[in-house]
Amino acid sequence: MKPKYERILIKLSGEALAGERGVGIDIKTVQAMAKEIQEVAESGIQIALVIGGGNLWRGEPAAAAGMDRVQADYTGMLGTVMNALVMADSLKQLGVDTRVQTAIAMQSVAEPYIRGRALRHLEKGRIVIFGAGIGSPYFSTDTTAALRAAEIEADAILMAKNGVDGVYNADPKKDANAVKFNELTHREVINRGLKIMDATASTLSMDNDIDLVVFNMNEPGNIKRVVFGEPIGTTVSNSTEEK
Repeated sequence: MKPKYERILIKLSGEALAGERGVGIDIKTVQAMAKEIQEVAESGIQIALVIGGGNLWRGEPAAAAGMDRVQADYTGMLGTVMNALVMADSLKQLGVDTRVQTAIAMQSVAEPYIRGRALRHLEKGRIVIFGAGIGSPYFSTDTTAALRAAEIEADAILMAKNGVDGVYNADPKKDANAVKFNELTHREVINRGLKIMDATASTLSMDNDIDLVVFNMNEPGNIKRVVFGEPIGTTVSNSTEEK
């Protein structure tokens, strides 16, 4: 079967690495996620990753408590690098050739982000993990995912969610009548104020015609199902019509 997407960027929340604890890093959880990613890579799909840092640090609450916002955000960027290194190790233990690139130079632990080098890694079948956001405060890892996806010319961003199987018009945990969308346009997401990504990330995805797929990562095999076009989750693109 021919895959729907040949080059993808997977956006993981930092909390996804914490497992049931909700904070920190649970190695068994990371290893299970790495196994899912390995299976997709073995299909010849080119894969990049962006991982949030919310399991280790959140800049906005720290700033609200009185910390300088810029320093709080830089601290969060370092958290994303920690998550990237742990995921890279789990992938390498499975025999997957992996590189970590960071927007803040830290040459002892990772490569600096260089677009051309990232593209070469992908073309050679290596997984590339982008850490440290875009290297500047005030920008989320959602924006990082959209920007890096555009730069590497990814076909889609896969928003892997914990226990959430798509986009709804209301919180399904609070509203029994919440309706799930199978397909949306980027414009509909922005106009409806659906909080899939922040506004900057949504606009970047729309302007660069990058599909966004929101799906439940807790069900084994879902990443591969999305890549091969199975209708799971919610797909956001420039061309789909709401159903």
